[in-house]
Amino acid sequence: MQSIRKNIARVQSYVAGKPIEETKRELGLKSVIKLASNENPLGTSPRALAAMRRALASVNRYPDSQGFYLKRRLARTLKLAPENLVLGNGSDELIDILIKTFVEDDENIVTSEQTFVEYEIIARINNKKVVTVPLSNLTFDLRAIARAVTPRTKLVFIANPNNPTGTYVNRSEFERFLKTLPGRTIVVLDEAYDTFIDVRDYPQGIDYVKGGRVIVLKTMSKGYGLAGVRIGYCIASRSYTPYLERTRQPFNVNLLAQAAALAALDDNAFLSRTRKVTLAGKKFLYRELAALGVAYIPSVTNFILIDVRRDCVEVFRRLLSLGVIVRDMKQYKLDTFLRVSIGTPAENKKFISALKKAL
Repeated sequence: MQSIRKNIARVQSYVAGKPIEETKRELGLKSVIKLASNENPLGTSPRALAAMRRALASVNRYPDSQGFYLKRRLARTLKLAPENLVLGNGSDELIDILIKTFVEDDENIVTSEQTFVEYEIIARINNKKVVTVPLSNLTFDLRAIARAVTPRTKLVFIANPNNPTGTYVNRSEFERFLKTLPGRTIVVLDEAYDTFIDVRDYPQGIDYVKGGRVIVLKTMSKGYGLAGVRIGYCIASRSYTPYLERTRQPFNVNLLAQAAALAALDDNAFLSRTRKVTLAGKKFLYRELAALGVAYIPSVTNFILIDVRRDCVEVFRRLLSLGVIVRDMKQYKLDTFLRVSIGTPAENKKFISALKKAL
């Protein structure tokens, strides 16, 4: 259609994980488990649920546009000032805010070919040029990314750990990379999966924010089980955050999300149990996948990328017919790979049983 902007016509839509109810309806199944979207298998923090119930009586009111109490609570946890924080309707909105705030029309964005596809989708929606660099051993190739950066590169997006591969760049690699970048280039570290880190050489993005070279994205969708209410935040230098706030839409984080996030931050027991179940589930899946002869990529997240050595969509559909939703990696050009979220012990066992049949 001639009325549609050319850059929008070229955008590939994000492919979300298939919903449970849709799968039941389409296939006539009574029991379906979803291991496709890296959600919390334990549900939601009980404290967050209670806080949302209390807040329901106030949903006729607009939420606090600045998120004063949530920012203050996050700042106390992170040992920062509230002015270092910008709240978002999930990380997706924060990516959009960053691109709109920083990237001029003649500037570009650099990221990897096989990483969170929203970096490229949102950049193209905003009509910004994106340069992508292949992974090396399914990990961000920081040396190649450094070579791709030019004086016109404003943002570099690095998912650490990376989605969909579950790999990470270590502290020494990251610090060497930072030293190679032009002074005006900002690195955006997306730490959506940092809750599940079980290695010692992981570079905590917050340690690099002060100098203005790094901005960190965090989400409460995974560890705290708040994916459905959409709440994330950005940690940045106080020289940047006033401008990010100008770009942010008012009332972008709804009242229930703010109440839930504030309560969830005090629910250390739920977060600890989530981490324990995830790490134990990862060991179980590693052992069972190895017994099946299925190759997998060691992960520091709550999901595992597996190589079924055949068309991933075919295996995805077979698993779907058995009541197990995983994620095929066709959109990421990983044509023989599936990404499976780590679930409860029962869900993990059902997945392995279904995978045996599907293969």
